[in-house]
Amino acid sequence: MKLHERIKKCRLECGMTLLELANALGVREATAQRYESGEIKNLKQTTVLEMARIFNCSPSYLMGWEDNEGKVSEGNALPLLGKIAAGQPILATEDCEYFSPINDTKADFCLKVKGDSMIGAGIKDGDIVFIRKQDSVDDGEIAAVLVEDEATLKRVYITDDAVTLISENPKYKPMIYTKKQCKNIRILGKAVACHTNLN
Repeated sequence: MKLHERIKKCRLECGMTLLELANALGVREATAQRYESGEIKNLKQTTVLEMARIFNCSPSYLMGWEDNEGKVSEGNALPLLGKIAAGQPILATEDCEYFSPINDTKADFCLKVKGDSMIGAGIKDGDIVFIRKQDSVDDGEIAAVLVEDEATLKRVYITDDAVTLISENPKYKPMIYTKKQCKNIRILGKAVACHTNLN
């Protein structure tokens, strides 16, 4: 089953109309229809993650990398969903790389790190970080966080008034978002392991 077919299948199983899906994604109904028809073949990583949240399934299932029982199509490997860093939106495609979990790590997908903002935590440019999907973390935990339409990997601190994202590199200042700005921020999941690039 192709990505666009799974999108339609999940939408129908959730009892949603095309317009309701479009509204949930913040796109026009015509755009959602293009997702379902397969006219748009490559989706932003962030769009796939948001759809998975709406449909209450894993990104891996939606992309066709695992079945509805959570069995990954490439043995016990996890799909590499894209690169994580500030920058241009990342595309997710049905052709992807796979990485085996470290020591049976419970994770849903993995991301490739771009940049040096987390070197103090031992996470370097090019490393593969394994992410367990969840929408909250404890203060100080490292998480994949969606800010606007970009994903970043940071330590997260949440108060009643703000969300603060902290790098593990002193050359980067904390990213502080007020309560008003927090509606544009969402935690994608907790970093549970890292595969280091030795090159």
